[in-house]
Amino acid sequence: MSTLQEQATAEMMAAVEAWFAERLKRTDLESAVNRTTLQMGIFNDFLLDYKPGRTTADEIDLGFDDDVRPRTPARLDEAVVRDSIAPQLVTMVQAKLEALADTPMIDYRFTLRGKFQTAQGKLHLTLLEYVNEGKRQTLLERIHTYVTQKLEHGKRPTKKLETFFLARHLLDPLLFPQPDIAWTIALFERIEQLNKSRPQALAEHRSDIIQAVTAWAEKQFLPQFYDVQKSSYRSAEYSLKAGAAPDAQALAPIDLLLYGAVMILRHEPSYAKSTGLKFLEIARELGSERAVRMLKEGSGTFAPDAIHLKNAQLECRANDVFATINISIVQEEEDAYAQALAFVTHLLNNGFPKSYQIKLKSKVKAYLPLKGLAKSDTHRFFANALAWPALQPQLEAYARAAIEQFEFYADTEGEKNCMPGSYATFGLGLLDARYFPLVRHYMANVDEEHQCVQDQFTAAFTEKHGVTPDSVPVLAACLRACTDNAKVKIQAELEDVEKLELFFQQLQGLEGYQVEHMLYPVWGKLEKVATLARKAQGRRKELLLALLEAASKG
Repeated sequence: MSTLQEQATAEMMAAVEAWFAERLKRTDLESAVNRTTLQMGIFNDFLLDYKPGRTTADEIDLGFDDDVRPRTPARLDEAVVRDSIAPQLVTMVQAKLEALADTPMIDYRFTLRGKFQTAQGKLHLTLLEYVNEGKRQTLLERIHTYVTQKLEHGKRPTKKLETFFLARHLLDPLLFPQPDIAWTIALFERIEQLNKSRPQALAEHRSDIIQAVTAWAEKQFLPQFYDVQKSSYRSAEYSLKAGAAPDAQALAPIDLLLYGAVMILRHEPSYAKSTGLKFLEIARELGSERAVRMLKEGSGTFAPDAIHLKNAQLECRANDVFATINISIVQEEEDAYAQALAFVTHLLNNGFPKSYQIKLKSKVKAYLPLKGLAKSDTHRFFANALAWPALQPQLEAYARAAIEQFEFYADTEGEKNCMPGSYATFGLGLLDARYFPLVRHYMANVDEEHQCVQDQFTAAFTEKHGVTPDSVPVLAACLRACTDNAKVKIQAELEDVEKLELFFQQLQGLEGYQVEHMLYPVWGKLEKVATLARKAQGRRKELLLALLEAASKG
């Protein structure tokens, strides 16, 4: 055995030894697996990454340096790694697994993988696929017990951790080699049903289901038919394998791929929807007639009369797969827009993707009197509808159905990005004080890191409504949601002590950084407020100093 081989073997074994020793130090192993009956152990994957002098062992592979040129010219021959070193590593890990098999540290399965720098390049090997049959059988029994008791016969909301494990177990080929796709989808839908009374929890359950189905699609189902090119910077690219002709049995799970596509398109943020569309396109390419229908007509989730409306006044057609609503106004009158608003609102109240867009055919081209908004069909539709005063309550109902944090109209981006409900809320908020509560609700959901159109609305709002007992709580809500680029011209109004008092009252109970953030659009840097305070007298001076003190808290 060469010196290089001896050194490399010793270095790798030391890394393996250190990994097991470090995990054995954990004192929470028992309590961790006791959180749910659906977890048999903590660790199930292990990667040994051999780089001379820099060997590491971890549960994940970030893959950042796979293409980095090795630092040392002395490298092992690939055959030596395969034929000599790998068997030694396997023997070592097998011995450790046998000793730890029945402890909470090791899951029912354990995979040992290796990456090795060799003279022939980077070598990737799966060294060991270990299965503890006793734990596997116990887990299967627990899964079926959980399904029967908590899902099929249960009536209470379930726990997120249970869904996290269950979704992955149901799609694990070592547990369910031939999964019953209809049964699996039915269980996912049951989890949604049981948790529908808690929107935030429901979103978390859905996220775990989507992650599990996506992983199944990308790692198990699609690689049977496609060559997959992965990248850290963009979505995976799929190329149909030469001569791929999947039979009916191989394609049997395709309904799960379509289910995952619809879940992504309906419930994931805008940036993730390309994955859902990719799954649909792949299903179509593989010959799924259902995928063809979905791409043309939608997912089939909605009744035909919910996605298509046609009469002498207008025609509306929706596709939840592409998150588009086509509206053709034949007669430019109040009732046509009332029907269109009812059509859109009903869809949003029943699960249509919030990050949608309207494609409008109309002779009227109205837009809101605000700079910085996209001149889109979606914008034009709501501006047109705002021309009819009787539709204002209906526009408010639409806006409340549409507003959703971290969602954005599909036809906006960059500086024109805006949350669904923006156009209706802005229009109503400028028209009538009755809709001030709607504006506050909107601002409470704004994601100011990804949209800035609220800055322009806030400027227009203050110009229209000024600083009054009714408007100042709305102004404060707007300022909290504004970006640092916002500017509002109310300094002159705040010369009035009573109005300054109203403004100051809105800052009570806020953190210092929040107060400073709200003062900046009005005065700029705090030094300007300090200068004004030095020149002021009486109650005005007291209030300006109090503003400075509030901004410096914490």
